Amino acid sequence: MNDYGWIILITLLLGFVLETVATLLNLRHSPKTPPEPFQDCFDQDRFQRTRNYLAAKAKAGMVRGGWDLALLLIWWGMGGFNALDQWLRPMIHDDLLRGVVYVGTLVLLSRLLDLPFAIHDTFVVENRFGFNRTTPVTFVMDRIKSLLLSSILGGGILWGILWFFHKAGPLAWLHCWLSVTLFTLTVHYVAPRWIIPLFFKFKSLPDGPLRQALLAYAEKVQFPVQDVFEVDGSRRSTKANAFFTGFGKNRRIALFDTLIQTHSQDEVIAVLAHEVGHFKHRHILKGVGLSIIHMGLLFYLMSLFMNKPELSQAFFMTHMSLYTGLVFFTLLLTPLDLIVGPVFKWYSRNNEFQADHFAVQTAPNPLALQNALKKLAVNSLSNLTPHPLHVMLHDSHPPLIQRLDRMMQVSSTQRFPLPQGNP
Repeated sequence: MNDYGWIILITLLLGFVLETVATLLNLRHSPKTPPEPFQDCFDQDRFQRTRNYLAAKAKAGMVRGGWDLALLLIWWGMGGFNALDQWLRPMIHDDLLRGVVYVGTLVLLSRLLDLPFAIHDTFVVENRFGFNRTTPVTFVMDRIKSLLLSSILGGGILWGILWFFHKAGPLAWLHCWLSVTLFTLTVHYVAPRWIIPLFFKFKSLPDGPLRQALLAYAEKVQFPVQDVFEVDGSRRSTKANAFFTGFGKNRRIALFDTLIQTHSQDEVIAVLAHEVGHFKHRHILKGVGLSIIHMGLLFYLMSLFMNKPELSQAFFMTHMSLYTGLVFFTLLLTPLDLIVGPVFKWYSRNNEFQADHFAVQTAPNPLALQNALKKLAVNSLSNLTPHPLHVMLHDSHPPLIQRLDRMMQVSSTQRFPLPQGNP
């Protein structure tokens, strides 16, 4: 094995060890009694269920991670990447088509091998703790839809990337960056209308006091929205959620029906206020901008490494090709992912604090968001005291105790200065 192989192998192993340590520390960091801000929310039995849920998810996650790593190392060590390429070459002579089929086959194999874990997570763990409402039919249809979408959209993107690297010379990475950026922005625009409804049903929130209060709040803070949608989240889980997605006329505020059913009007308005806070602070646009910059860096690095003979040799390849180089480059990115991933997570957590601040300062009831978040934590058996290492590696939201502390520091009489302008 050459230097490239050792770098990839060592970082894969270090990443697995780091994940395992973070998971074990996270389990040990969980107290046996509810922390002070939640003592009025949890009785001891309910809190023990929270600890049991955390342990069940952690155990399943460690087994899943170990399985994935073991399969990858076995496939690599037995020359699986080369064997698949040699099998496809006599059947598919066009390099671009063979590249799409090669990568698609790897993705399909990965999903099939991961399927038992997805089934266990949905129908065993989530069932055991009373969350799952996904039927086998819905589960299967979700997988089929996801596979078709990734085949159509992902296959098209992959074909375009390979075509540019075949035809565009040294500036291929720049053409890929611009093209994929345009594609990504288009998907962000059409997703609320064409893609997300493949999995969730949207309907306008029925006319009544809640709808009127939500629209009145939106008008008060100058948030341009024509409608608020209710999403049938209860078809899959009892957990509540809300999200904001899309641009322009396709912008949507979506509230899960489970959120509406289990929270008061003030709490639902506060959750909406949090989502509006993301809009007012331009978090979505900033996030898209950062992802575009990150994507450009990745394409540039790809242009430097994917044609390296040593990279193919590390995986025992008989023939060099752009598509296998692309696959191996994604594995070579492991060290960069260990650095960049926590940075993006930190940025996301900071955005959550800002959105909380906005909600507390603009919602009719300044305490409603705190109450809503506590209720969400109780109903979803959330881990209230995650270990800092686990937070750094995984969490896009700050620990709830930190969020509550920050909100308590915000004066309920001082109006938050609203960012001006609409992105």
